[in-house]
Amino acid sequence: MRTSQQLFSLVGKTALVTGGSRGLGLQMAEALGEQGARIMLSARKQLELDEAVSHLRQQGIDAVAFAADLAEPAQIDALVGAAMAELGHIDILINNAGATWGAPAEDHPVEAWDKVMNLNVRSIFLVSQAVGKASMIPRGYGRIINIASIAGLSGNPPGTMKTIAYNTSKAAVINFTRTLAGEWGAYGITVNAIAPGFFPSKMTKGVLAAIGEDKLARGAPLGRIGDGEDMKGAAVLFASDAGKHITGQTLAIDGGVSAV
Repeated sequence: MRTSQQLFSLVGKTALVTGGSRGLGLQMAEALGEQGARIMLSARKQLELDEAVSHLRQQGIDAVAFAADLAEPAQIDALVGAAMAELGHIDILINNAGATWGAPAEDHPVEAWDKVMNLNVRSIFLVSQAVGKASMIPRGYGRIINIASIAGLSGNPPGTMKTIAYNTSKAAVINFTRTLAGEWGAYGITVNAIAPGFFPSKMTKGVLAAIGEDKLARGAPLGRIGDGEDMKGAAVLFASDAGKHITGQTLAIDGGVSAV
C-alpha cells in the first residue's frame, strides 16, 4: 500500500494546462509542477506564456508552452500534436481556457453568445476528444479536470451580473464532466470539475470593481474570496492517484457561497 504522500505525487507524470499563462490556470499548473509533473501551458498570447514558463522554471518546474486559440479547431489539433511531441504522452489535462461576456439577456449579442460557447464548451469537448484519442484511451490512463464555475450551479442575484451565456456554458461543463466520466471510466480515465467562486483575475476584475471585494467576501461563510493557492489542493487531488476513485464530480471552491 502506498502512503498518502506517494498517492499525491505526480513525479513522472505529464500535464497539459489550457488557459495556463495566468490566474487560476497558472496556479494549478504550479501545483502540479510542485508535485513533480512536467507541464505544457497553452494560451493565446505568446508573451504571457513566456512569462509564465519563466515563473515556473524559476521554481524548478519543468515547463514549456504552446500558443493556440482554442476557439479554432485546427489550432486545437496543433496544440495536442505539439504536446504529444514534447511530452511523449499526456497524463493530465486541465481544461481551463474560457471567456465571459456581460450583457442583459434581452440584448445579448448572438456573436458574443457563440464566442463564449465556442471557447467554454466546444473547445473543452474538442481538446478532451483529441487528448483522449491521442494518448489517454490507448494508454488506459488519464486525469481530466474541467474548470466550471459556481455560476454554472445557479443564476445571478438580482442587480448583480448579467452573464447568461457564461452561466449557461459553465452548467454545460458540469454535465459534460458527468457524461464523459460515465463513458471514459472504462478506459481508466477520471473526469472531474472544479467550480471556483470569486478569485481575483482578469476575468473577474470588472465584477470585483462593480460589486466590491468586501461585499463579495461578506456573502461567503468563510468571509473572503479566493486567493493564490486555494485551487492547488483540488487540482492535485483530481490529477493524482489520491483521487483515482473519484470521477464525474464537481467540487466548488468558493468559501461556502454555493452552500448557503
